[in-house]
Parts: sequence; C-alpha cells; structure tokens
Amino acid sequence: MAERKERPVTLRYIADELGLHISTVSRVLNGRGDDRGRAASSETATRIRRRAAELGYQPDPHGSGLRTGRSGLVGVLIPRLSDLVLATIYEGIDEAAGRHGITTITANTLDDDATRRLRTRLLLARRVDGLVFGDAHLDDAFLDELAADGVRFVLANRRAGEHPSVTPDDVLGGRLAAEHLLDLGHTRVAVIAGEPYASTGADRTAGFLEHCRERGVGVPPDAVVHSSFDTAGGRAAAERLLTGPHRPTAIFAVNDFAAIGALGAARDHGLRAGSDLAIMGYNDTPLAAELPIPLTSVAVPMREIGRRAMDLLSSVLRGQPVESERLAPELRPRASTGGQPEYAAD
Repeated sequence: MAERKERPVTLRYIADELGLHISTVSRVLNGRGDDRGRAASSETATRIRRRAAELGYQPDPHGSGLRTGRSGLVGVLIPRLSDLVLATIYEGIDEAAGRHGITTITANTLDDDATRRLRTRLLLARRVDGLVFGDAHLDDAFLDELAADGVRFVLANRRAGEHPSVTPDDVLGGRLAAEHLLDLGHTRVAVIAGEPYASTGADRTAGFLEHCRERGVGVPPDAVVHSSFDTAGGRAAAERLLTGPHRPTAIFAVNDFAAIGALGAARDHGLRAGSDLAIMGYNDTPLAAELPIPLTSVAVPMREIGRRAMDLLSSVLRGQPVESERLAPELRPRASTGGQPEYAAD
C-alpha cells in the first residue's frame, strides 16, 4: 500500500486508501450496536479498523458532538487546586473521565458563591455535558437552580440536599475520632470544626459530638470553634481553645491542615502533642504520617471519591437512576494522640 502522504487522517482519507465509500468507513468507526453489524462484512470492518489504527486515526470530537449532541467535556469546580485533598480528588475524577472517553475542564471557585456562579456559566457556555462540584454548600440555592434548569451534575466530597454525591461517611468518621480520644481517657475534648457551610466540617463535628453525648461526655459550646480549612485557621482556633475557660486535653480538627496549625499553637504554648495534649486530624493526607510527631488522622479514600463521582456522573449522563454513595473512613492512630491526659487545675 502506498506510503501515507502528509495530510490529516480523516474518514475520507481512510475510505480512499481502501477503495470504500466514506459512509461505510464512518459506520464502522463511529457506529454503535447493530449499526456496526450492518456497516460492512466482518472482513471489511476488520480492514477498516486495522488501517485506522495504523494511521493513528482519532475521531473528531466536534463532529462526534454534532452527531450525538455531546461535547465529551465535563466541568469540575473545586474551591482550590492548591489544597492537597481537593487535588487528589480531582486526580481521581480525571482518571475516571479518561476511562469514559471524557475530557475535564477545572475551575477554582475559592468557595465564593459569585465566583462559582460565574465560572459555572462559563463552563456551560463551553457546552460541557455535565459538572462535578467539589465546593457544595449545605444550603445551596445555586445547585437547586441548576437542577431545575436541567443541568446534569454530581457532588464530590461534600453533600447538599438530595443532589447525587460521593462523600466519605463523615458522621461515622467523627464518631471514630471521638471514640479514639475517649477510649484514651480524655473527657475534656474540643473540636476545630471547619467552615459551617460545608458538610465535611458539619458532619464530622456532628458525629464527634454525638458519640461524646452517648458516652456521657459533655462538650461546651465554646469548645467547638469554626475555622477555615487551612493551617492558619487551625492555629487561630487552637489558640482560642488553649487560652479559653475550658482548656482541653484533646483536640479533634476536621482536617489535617487545621490539625497541623493546632500543632503549631500547642508548640507555642510549650505543649508537646501526644504527651501534654492529644491532637488529631482528618483525611490522612500523605504528610500526616511524616510529621516530626506523626499525626493521628481519620483516613478517607480521596482518589476513590473522585473516581466514583465521575462514574456517577457518567451514569447520570446516560439517563440512568443513581444514588448517593458514602465511602467508609478508617482511623489511623499515631503518636500525636499517644500518652495519657493530664488535667490542669481550673
């Protein structure tokens, strides 16, 4: 067969090379189901597919979109890609998207409603087939508006209303954290609870307090401090707890970065984590086990959350019924909660 000349590998190019009609080649390479059986004889179909592979033929996504009404694009909105947890979840989304033949477009929203609305509209203008939101708020009117408009989407890591989502079982995760600290003998416990609008912080805190109540351990309202999901927020929250009227012997932070900030505050007060003060986090990011005092954390399958969210959206795009998924967390005890509680005088 003649050596290929430098020209784009199109359906017509393949048809000309094989001496076939372009419609025959198109049905073999782009057809579905029974169409492929009717497109050509088995031998001819094999020749077409083999030559297309040899030439490195790639379907035109724009042309395919015109035929199917699909763009093959999915928008992913998250607060910030600089966050290790969110970046890992996104990697799972993108990995699963590749399996489904989908390309992702990512936008940072900074957890700001106006920014999210703007970037969502920009993604929809790009004719994305659907959206994955990693920045849902518990009371999320915008998501309700999108659902009412027929926009197809799922949530990852955070839940909101009845919208389909893939999250950790964060209530269970909070219970695991409380069980761990109470089993160590702590009764003066506190929570760095994250942002109140995010289900991650709300559910983890709720599970923690629920288990404490069941064990007869009271947690005063001023022992639950909301903060941003970062080291600065965790440090500021821990500072309030350590200088407040109910100084705790154990602190549960609803994510690892807030817990790292709490470690810094403890150090500034001359307290050693694991002996003077128990501190634990959530998510079990890779750095948790590598800190000078390894951090006890509740592990969640971050990458799997992303994969399952993309799989869920793929089902939504095919018009299939879906249900939200809650993935099981696991306690990872380490040195930051070791030792016995020491109570300072009131």
